Amino acid sequence: MVDLILEIDANFVETIFLIKEDNIFVQDNVFIEAGLIENTAQTCSSIVGKKYFFDEDGTENENVNVIGFISALKNVKIHSLPKVGDTIITKADLVSKFAGDDYTLCTMSCSSSVEDQILLECEINLFIQKTVSVG
Repeated sequence: MVDLILEIDANFVETIFLIKEDNIFVQDNVFIEAGLIENTAQTCSSIVGKKYFFDEDGTENENVNVIGFISALKNVKIHSLPKVGDTIITKADLVSKFAGDDYTLCTMSCSSSVEDQILLECEINLFIQKTVSVG
């Protein structure tokens, strides 16, 4: 649920997402709370997930899949819910990270907005694991 990564580095990511009418998280023309959280999780996973898809020299790793789970949500504040046709801008800052050989645990501080209106603020913990495809 991310259309485009606007900015990304090792500690920060910013994405945009256009809410369409057929989105699973749209009810009565409103993008519900679970959608905001899923958009935030997918935005956050791009920072830690990219290490599995690309080597340090930028070469893409083939036959790699990544699965991720939200392990905790903290200090969630939902200020407003966007509507169909709105474009969400989501920003996330890396707070902490522990990387194993094929998994990463991280904590990120996040916010999403439409224009100047803040929609969501939270801290999210993610567990990201690499799986290798066969065949």
